[in-house]
Amino acid sequence: MEDYDVKDIEGYEWIYSDKVQEHFYNPKNVFTKKNKVSDFDAKGEIGSPACGDLMRVYIKVNPKTKKITDFKWKTFGCASAIATTSILSEMVIGKTLDQAYKITAQDIVKKLGGLPKRKIHCSVLGDQALRIAIDNYRKKNSSAA
Repeated sequence: MEDYDVKDIEGYEWIYSDKVQEHFYNPKNVFTKKNKVSDFDAKGEIGSPACGDLMRVYIKVNPKTKKITDFKWKTFGCASAIATTSILSEMVIGKTLDQAYKITAQDIVKKLGGLPKRKIHCSVLGDQALRIAIDNYRKKNSSAA
C-alpha cells in the first residue's frame, strides 16, 4: 500500500491534529510478539462497552527509584484511542509512580493538541489503565514486603 497523508485525499477532511495522526500511523511502545508479559511488573486494563475501545498497558518499574522504566500497550479501538495510548507511553517513561499516577485524560488530550469532543469519552482511557497498573504494582509489592 502506498504511503499517503490523509489530508491529501480529495474531499476528506482530517479532524485530528498532526500529533494524533503521527501517533496513529506510527504508534510508539506497542506491546508486540517479541514482548513477554513476564518481563513487566504490572498490567492495567480498561474498556468502554459503549464504543468498544479496550486498552491494556504493562509497566516495568525500577524498585529502588520507583520510576517507570518501560511501558508497553495494546489498544483495540479508533485512531484517537491508539494515539492517546501511544503518547501516554512517551509521557510516563522516566516518571515516578506518583508522577505518572497524576496524569489525567486532559493532560493526554493537551499533549496531542486536542481531540474532537465526541472522541474524548471513549478514547482517553489510558490514564485509567495506567492507574490500575500502578495500583496492581503497589498491591503486589506491598504484600511481598
